[in-house]
Amino acid sequence: MTTSGISFTIIGWVAVITGSSAILALIFLALMYAVKQSLGFVNDIFNSLIGIFSAILAFMLYQEIHATSPILGQITLGFVVIGAIATIVGTVLSVARITDFVMAWWYTGIGNALIGLWLLYFSFTMLGIYVLPHGLSLFGIVAGAFMVFGVIGILGIVAKIDKMESMPKYLYIAFFCYLGTYILYPIWAILLGRFFLTN
Repeated sequence: MTTSGISFTIIGWVAVITGSSAILALIFLALMYAVKQSLGFVNDIFNSLIGIFSAILAFMLYQEIHATSPILGQITLGFVVIGAIATIVGTVLSVARITDFVMAWWYTGIGNALIGLWLLYFSFTMLGIYVLPHGLSLFGIVAGAFMVFGVIGILGIVAKIDKMESMPKYLYIAFFCYLGTYILYPIWAILLGRFFLTN
């Protein structure tokens, strides 16, 4: 695997931190509902960290995708950058109380969907060149596919849906992206980190 001179150890730890950020986001989301609403602030912060560390990880792994398909590699890298920005926007909207959490989640979900598109392409690429374990690449495809559901949030933004009570039923499909983001993606990222740290 070509990684532009970046050590496997650094890539491994960035992957682990990315996955850990998603797990912590899920934990604080649960605590927000079970213990105290104000803990939602910490969930918001970790949502943006998922995007930021995903972008860093994508840049570190870019050389491998670029070597197989330069144009698609650049496009998917752009998706991750835009996705990271969208997760930050979602965090700002929620923390600053500019909108209700539903509108903030649309932006965060769209950001996760764009990260999912990168993950899909990266994992498909790895399947073709057998650099990563086959099972890890397949798992990345599944995780990315769930994350892409977040793109449906565009409809929520266009319709200005900011309350659960006024949400059309079809928009609930967008929340499947959080199954990918909070559960499948962190498992993939931590396993990826383990692969780099032990090779």
